[in-house]
Amino acid sequence: MTHSTHTPNVTRLYARLVVSDGPRAIDFYRTALGAEEIERYTGPGGRIVHALLRLGDTVVAVKDADEGDPAPPSLGGSPVIMALDVTDADAVAEAMLRGGATVVYPVADQPHGQRGGRLADPFGHLWMISQTIEDLTPEEIQRRTDGMFAS
Repeated sequence: MTHSTHTPNVTRLYARLVVSDGPRAIDFYRTALGAEEIERYTGPGGRIVHALLRLGDTVVAVKDADEGDPAPPSLGGSPVIMALDVTDADAVAEAMLRGGATVVYPVADQPHGQRGGRLADPFGHLWMISQTIEDLTPEEIQRRTDGMFAS
């Protein structure tokens, strides 16, 4: 093993969503979020071991749960929230709801200049959907955030 003080460059980072039904999840992400399937690799019985999906200018991977990779429902939920910036938060939320998602926080205008909310997809993954409705400076956002927590 070579020890180096050089920090390696990250060449790619993407979320890997573990789900209970990979093909159904891919269909949901395609229909609700406009995902494009880039690649899919399957194991015995057609179980998805890796599928790569493009959502806008980013990618996410999907795989079927197994003994080494549990899906969120088997863990009591997910502590990770996927943040999705969109042009129409209401339309995306509606598409997700039609596909079986549930509302965690309804889509509404937020004081930090976004319209958004949070939904749980049918596979237990959390999605924060938001669209910019005001162009604010970081100072304005912090001022409004401070106001939210003022007593």
